[in-house]
Amino acid sequence: MSKPRLNHRLSSLDATFLYLEKKECPLHIGSTSVFEGKIAIGDLRKHIEERLHLIPRYQQKVVPDPFNIAHPTWEFDEDFDINNHIFEIKSRKKITDEDLTRIAGEKMTDVMDRNKPLWELFLINNIEGGKSAMIAKVHHCMVDGISGVDLIKIMFDITPEGTPIPPKSENNTPKPPKQDATRKFFDSLLGSFEEGMNRFMEMQAGMLYMASSIANPKTAEKLPQMAEVLPAAVTPAPLLPFNGECSGERRLAWSEFSFTDARLVKNVLKGTVNDVVLTVLSESVSRYVAEHGLDLEERIVRFMVPVSLRQKNQRGALGNLISILPVEIPLDFEDLPSRFQFVNEKTAMMKETKLAEGLLTVGAMYSVTPAPLQSALGQIANLPFPPFNLVATNVPGPQIPLYLVGQKMLKHYPYVPVGYGLGLGCAIFSYNKDLYFGLVSDAKAMSDVERFKEILDETFADLLNLVTELEEKSSAANG
Repeated sequence: MSKPRLNHRLSSLDATFLYLEKKECPLHIGSTSVFEGKIAIGDLRKHIEERLHLIPRYQQKVVPDPFNIAHPTWEFDEDFDINNHIFEIKSRKKITDEDLTRIAGEKMTDVMDRNKPLWELFLINNIEGGKSAMIAKVHHCMVDGISGVDLIKIMFDITPEGTPIPPKSENNTPKPPKQDATRKFFDSLLGSFEEGMNRFMEMQAGMLYMASSIANPKTAEKLPQMAEVLPAAVTPAPLLPFNGECSGERRLAWSEFSFTDARLVKNVLKGTVNDVVLTVLSESVSRYVAEHGLDLEERIVRFMVPVSLRQKNQRGALGNLISILPVEIPLDFEDLPSRFQFVNEKTAMMKETKLAEGLLTVGAMYSVTPAPLQSALGQIANLPFPPFNLVATNVPGPQIPLYLVGQKMLKHYPYVPVGYGLGLGCAIFSYNKDLYFGLVSDAKAMSDVERFKEILDETFADLLNLVTELEEKSSAANG
């Protein structure tokens, strides 16, 4: 079984998630999964430990550069103990869905301990109905959404009986020899130089790519539309009720919708599932803003939509390979079909013009900044006017049941970090013919995320009813 090469040193993007982290903005991603039956803590630890050789990064911790010249490195934890990563939360009373969201919010509030590998699992067995749950946390410097799905393929099985584990080999977890101070110093210099050159080449390639794209006649036709999008990448977003000072305390709310229903909506309205997601979210924001007494006319919501640039040959590699799309959607549409059509046209334009790849060039310009300066900027970073209103990330998952230690995974609610004025975020994960929406809010910036969840559910129901009526009318007309 071949595995992609793991970087010894964090990239600029990976390191940024460390530099920007603070109590008010913990920067881990995660999930809460619900399983059909109970899972013994010993069985879970054994199950994960048997697979750790397939994900050696999970045995490595972040070590700051000793000379503060380059980004931190990944070093094997000589004191690694799986008991420091997998915990059991016990409760005498049955845990309800409401209890579970509260517990998950509490666990997501805590900043992770950097003195050990940056991942944790929390097992809860006393869930109503004889079920169990697992709360997972992994620092964003280790993975993005797509590489997180790759990890699911290693940790979970596709049958209750499990699948054979590839055997350990000496090459599974190669541990480099310890270096003396002189070697470390030159390694830091080389690492800084190499990272700077990589980002410079990336920026140069991105500029050439942008120039060739603009020269393309099809892209040139869309330049006016692209020009409307670009200010959203560099200007503050107009504030909405959930944009404000963050405390770091997390509150969660979860929704789930049928993937079949979402596909029906996108087929009838001629778009994509992602268009359905952004339509429902933007309409929910519109209704929420109206409830808070704000005028919707000429008001917009700007989504931060992460886009994976991971190629097929990079699947299985950890770290972050993402760009960001600033998707602005007006709040004052009169009906849902008009909103859907706007979203579809806007996202289609962004895909056709490869805007995500172009905006990565802007990120590469920042990445050329020396590591010490990036670290210093992260420590003093503060955004009184956030560049976006909320995060919305949609990650496709497996459409078949998965099993952990023989227990079927029934639900999987994703988690995305918020902070720096972004008091609301939404992660969407598709699994086994359902769409799972994980809403997260900062308790200080947005105290009523449960109300937003109710609006979200109402909006999806309205959109589905509308599409069902259109489908019935179409069938009657053709019949």
